Amino acid sequence: MLKSLMVAKAKEELEQEVMVKEDEKDKYLSERAPPLQTSGMTIGQLQDLCRELHSKIDEVDEERYDIEAKVMLNTREIKDLNIKVLDLRGKFKRPSLRRVRVSADAILRSLLGSKHKVSMDLRANLKSVKKEDTEKRPVEDSDWRKNVEAMSGMEGRKKMFDAASGPAQ
Repeated sequence: MLKSLMVAKAKEELEQEVMVKEDEKDKYLSERAPPLQTSGMTIGQLQDLCRELHSKIDEVDEERYDIEAKVMLNTREIKDLNIKVLDLRGKFKRPSLRRVRVSADAILRSLLGSKHKVSMDLRANLKSVKKEDTEKRPVEDSDWRKNVEAMSGMEGRKKMFDAASGPAQ
């Protein structure tokens, strides 16, 4: 609900912005280029009007060319200054970062400063686990098919039940 209201509000604002821009554009064009009144003009007057319009077009093109030249000059100057900045920094190559082993005590000392007095030996709290030798374990070389055949049917289930309950007699 909230999302749909936000989308609707944004859509309305976008439409208002478009309308405002169109109004500003129409206002600007009406100021800069008033509508031409060509009705009732002779051929000579129309030719004079065309010459005036061509001269205005030439002036606008000259201004546009001058502005483009200034922009190109500024962009070239910016590029040159960026290159100079990089050269002034020097050709410093960042070293590749290496993994550094730091103990928990060292981290706490660096963070807490002299306040750190408790030792955190994390490895002392770990349980020791004995690894079994795989060579000492007997390897069973039995055929799995025999085991399946022995346990299949009611006889196998009876054997499993008897084994689980133990000697109850």
